[in-house]
Amino acid sequence: MRSVLGDRRAIAVLLGPALLVYTLVMLVPMGWSLGYTFFKGNVIEGFTFGGFGNFEKLWHDPQAHSALWFTFKYGIAVSAGQVFCGYVLALLYVFVLRRSSAVVRTLVFFPVILPTVAVALMFQKLFAVAPQNGLANIALEGLGLHHGDWFAGAGGSFIVLVLMDVWRSMGFYGVLIFAGLLDIPDETLESARLDGATGWRLIRHIVLPLSAPVLLSSIVFSINGTLKVFDSVLALTNGGPGSDTTPLTLYMFRTAFSYGDYGYGSTIASLLTVVCLGVTLIIFRFSRRDLTKG
Repeated sequence: MRSVLGDRRAIAVLLGPALLVYTLVMLVPMGWSLGYTFFKGNVIEGFTFGGFGNFEKLWHDPQAHSALWFTFKYGIAVSAGQVFCGYVLALLYVFVLRRSSAVVRTLVFFPVILPTVAVALMFQKLFAVAPQNGLANIALEGLGLHHGDWFAGAGGSFIVLVLMDVWRSMGFYGVLIFAGLLDIPDETLESARLDGATGWRLIRHIVLPLSAPVLLSSIVFSINGTLKVFDSVLALTNGGPGSDTTPLTLYMFRTAFSYGDYGYGSTIASLLTVVCLGVTLIIFRFSRRDLTKG
């Protein structure tokens, strides 16, 4: 193995095809998109060089600011819900259900494979108010509470969006974190119990630090997925009411493909790339803390 790793020609032969495919599939489109940010127009009308005009427009665009704020708000709320619910499910699988958790895991994981449009239609029916109340409003009225049209305002639409995406994906994070918890040696847990660490103390001082790598991976997966949300919003609210639930991805799509402004759409896409990269770097920076030190 050392002789192979020391041979530059062998390294080039082994890694060259993968690097070539990665460059063609990932880096070239990104560079092409970045180049569009300096132009105005589209493939039908033609392009004209606009310098930094698209970036200046983005800086002063209130719709872009609204979309960026919604993207951050949605990403934080849904990621917190996904990872928290996934972690609770994983603890339930390992410490309560144990070997009989396979059926529960399958049932909770089932929404992950459902089409987004089908899930969105189901949640529209659950929270409907006309022509008849959905189950959510029936349950609230049974508790003496009343809620009007969930999709008529930004707050109600945001709550339904968060509930839908947390419900749909918490099974995936439950299985992902469950696999990480299985790597914790039984001897370590048993030793901690003999030392008097049970319940929350066992989770806080033993399970949580030892599961930090898989927890970090879950957070990175979740935050990057939610910052790039598109299909859920399009299927459930179409960005409405008005533009109150429009994330950057949907605003970018409409700008580039509905209004034919490729340059400004690429500028919005570049902003989203910078946001995802910045958030990921912040998470990795924070993860360097030693969780075992209180």
